[in-house]
Amino acid sequence: MPVAIITGASKGLGRALAAALAQRGWDLVLDARTAAVLEKTAGELRQYGTRVVALPGDVTDAGHRKDLVSAARDLGSLDLLVSNAGALGAEPLVRLEELPLEGLRVALETNAVAALGLVQEALPLLRAGSAGMPGAVIAVSSDAAAEAYETWGGYGASKAALDHLAAVLAVEEPDLRVWAVDPGDMRTDLYAAAVPDDDGPRPGPETVVPGFLRLLDERPASGRYAAPSLLGAR
Repeated sequence: MPVAIITGASKGLGRALAAALAQRGWDLVLDARTAAVLEKTAGELRQYGTRVVALPGDVTDAGHRKDLVSAARDLGSLDLLVSNAGALGAEPLVRLEELPLEGLRVALETNAVAALGLVQEALPLLRAGSAGMPGAVIAVSSDAAAEAYETWGGYGASKAALDHLAAVLAVEEPDLRVWAVDPGDMRTDLYAAAVPDDDGPRPGPETVVPGFLRLLDERPASGRYAAPSLLGAR
């Protein structure tokens, strides 16, 4: 069975994607910072009959990243690495003049530096893949990486850095598939923390998961994709 590592997988988009892969028979290595919530998610996903390893921790910890990759190795391969764990830099979001520099450092460290560190740790397994096919990397991006939205400067800068790392990785590792994916607006705890006063209707993260599955099914060229293009007619 194929194996995926998904960070930030206890809820939101990470959980929705993990559930979809579990239903397809994938074995999973899941990460999140809150152990109890992560284990609850893992227990629910095991009901699909798949192997699920739940490793609570922080992706900025090099030892934790090593443990994630080691768990995938123990499951037999690594076919997909999803960098979904994220940090805002400030909760709620604030204008750049008020953004704590330490908050910006945390956003960059979590959203870009740790994502690269996990790729570096995982590259030997990703290159090998399974069934004769190298693995894939999904970097969960944001429209804030490409558009200038008031108060989203720190978070957007960290996601822009992630996008560029993904683009260069794709050039340096042409046998892999490396996709930066902007899922669009979603109803998640991260968004609620970013803009707590915005209670407008938003789709749940499960609505964009078919787009991620399309990437895995069709394996298009490495690059940056937005949810609407992935959810369109095949």
